[in-house]
Amino acid sequence: MSFLIRVQLPDTPGTLGAVASALGMAGADILSVNVVERGNGIAIDDFVVELPAGRLPDTLITAAESVDGVEVDAVRPYAGVLDTHRELELVEAIASQPESGLELLADGVPRIVRAGWSIVVEVGSEDDGDSGVTRLASSTAAPEAPLGELPWLPLEHATVLDAEAPWVPEMWRELGTELAATPIGKPERALLVGRPGGPMFRAAEVARLAHLAGIVTVVLQG
Repeated sequence: MSFLIRVQLPDTPGTLGAVASALGMAGADILSVNVVERGNGIAIDDFVVELPAGRLPDTLITAAESVDGVEVDAVRPYAGVLDTHRELELVEAIASQPESGLELLADGVPRIVRAGWSIVVEVGSEDDGDSGVTRLASSTAAPEAPLGELPWLPLEHATVLDAEAPWVPEMWRELGTELAATPIGKPERALLVGRPGGPMFRAAEVARLAHLAGIVTVVLQG
């Protein structure tokens, strides 16, 4: 079974290799490594690893934290391996099928930012007499329950959302779902991304969402 393990580690030569070696010694087959964020002497890295049948994911935590200065943010099951070309492939697909652009975006984003699901939502204008929320597109694993009020819309900038806010459905809270959102073309329309079980969205990931949404907006308007 594959797992995503997110670690904080000192951004010093040899530390990443030491973590990789420790995971290997624990029986983990490392499928990919991705640097999520770096700054102030700390790096945030994602490892996608495969464990042999019967091996508990707790062994990943023990192994990684055996390296001095390393802390594990989260470990969760993960289906898929990071493909550095996915963003380009997604943009190309949207450019060739703009009529399905929002559907393609919603379905492709979770694989790019290693999330569980995403939904494109839009809130109406009170001036038009309709301030309700409309679901424009969803990824295959997105929750199907109707959305109530989304008080964070309109949205001017990409941001991490409060996962314990009153508007968040109870099931999302029970699953420990981390949330982030970015506007798409206008403040009233946004891409909402959920990551059940964490880890939390880092600033670099939110910036990546904003950048992708900006490119897709230009493609769809073109």
